[in-house]
Amino acid sequence: MALIVQKFGGTSVGTVERIEQVAEKIKRFREKGDDIVVVVSAMSGETNRLIDLAKQISAEPVGRELDVMVSTGEQVTIALLAMALIKRGVPAVSYTGAQVRILTDSAHTKARILQIDGHRIQADLKEGRVVVVAGFQGVDAQGNITTLGRGGSDTTGVALAAALKADECQIYTDVDGVYTTDPRVVAKARRLEKITFEEMLEMASLGSKVLQIRSVEFAGKYNVPLRVLHSFQEGPGTLITLDEEESMEQPIISGIAFNRDEAKLTIRGVPDTPGIAFKILGPVSAANIEVDMIVQNVAHDKTTDFTFTVHRNDYASAFKVLEATAAEMGAREVSGDTDIAKVSIVGVGMRSHAGVASRMFEALAKESINIQMISTSEIKVSVVIEEKYLELAVRALHTAFELDSPSGKGE
Repeated sequence: MALIVQKFGGTSVGTVERIEQVAEKIKRFREKGDDIVVVVSAMSGETNRLIDLAKQISAEPVGRELDVMVSTGEQVTIALLAMALIKRGVPAVSYTGAQVRILTDSAHTKARILQIDGHRIQADLKEGRVVVVAGFQGVDAQGNITTLGRGGSDTTGVALAAALKADECQIYTDVDGVYTTDPRVVAKARRLEKITFEEMLEMASLGSKVLQIRSVEFAGKYNVPLRVLHSFQEGPGTLITLDEEESMEQPIISGIAFNRDEAKLTIRGVPDTPGIAFKILGPVSAANIEVDMIVQNVAHDKTTDFTFTVHRNDYASAFKVLEATAAEMGAREVSGDTDIAKVSIVGVGMRSHAGVASRMFEALAKESINIQMISTSEIKVSVVIEEKYLELAVRALHTAFELDSPSGKGE
């Protein structure tokens, strides 16, 4: 008998009919003899509906009251799913985050989990019940309802799996696993049977939307095996684990991630003096704008050109900040570009293979794709290119690193 934590997202429980389907799936697992804890999100669109209601009252709702309100979305789902299970003869009980005692800090709308009391859940499991828990929410030390921010249900699922020492945490979503890249861009993308936490973290941070970064970080920290599965299609999914299998079959790279939401800013003719990077980026950071890739070039006249990327939504704000900095420093000019994209190759196999970056650059050169910026880490290489070449670049790299599936339909 295994203890499995299963998490179902908003689209998986988006209608009463889908909740009934989820109940059927859980029943089949329960009939195998497994202990099941289920974490669910609010029904698809419900959280947005509740936030919109709040904003009709106040443009900036008080965090505590907003949390009280949006947490009701999951409360509806857990009750409906428990009812659907009981109707099928499966003993079940539903709990809010506060009832479980998922203790968080007091950062309303973006709280972090501090501790989980698993005694109540364990007692129910011993009595043969399926326990249905509201994702995305908890309670602080003063008893205030808190929420964990977008994607918080994934984090709830992983945190419960860690606290209960579950054999596996299964994340059910609208895809049947993690792919080598987006199948909508590359028809020959393959579903990965296994990927490491390290690789998944890079893929998630670089644009892959399958899992939230926080949940992968949590799973890696507590070594909780994660499996991504399709809510309504049978299949093995993708296992995310600590294991790095050393074998002849280890691929050099596991996947290609990309992000269209990039923008580039450049400040030219800045005096090349110590601390110049802080003088440029300090005000950007103070404006709560996150910087991604950075390139600095020093000219013969002892001035420097400094280029960095930000999220496209932050471009206008960052440009204003940079213009003010340029005026203070006497820089020659400030320029920007929103027609860029980032493409990254990711894989633990890079550690044991030389020349991976040059192979990437060669593949892009063959397609006459110019590289504007480069960033590397131990298991990834990222480049910035013109956005219009993004899909061509992803397809070229997918083929160059032998990731294409023979059938062109994934695996």
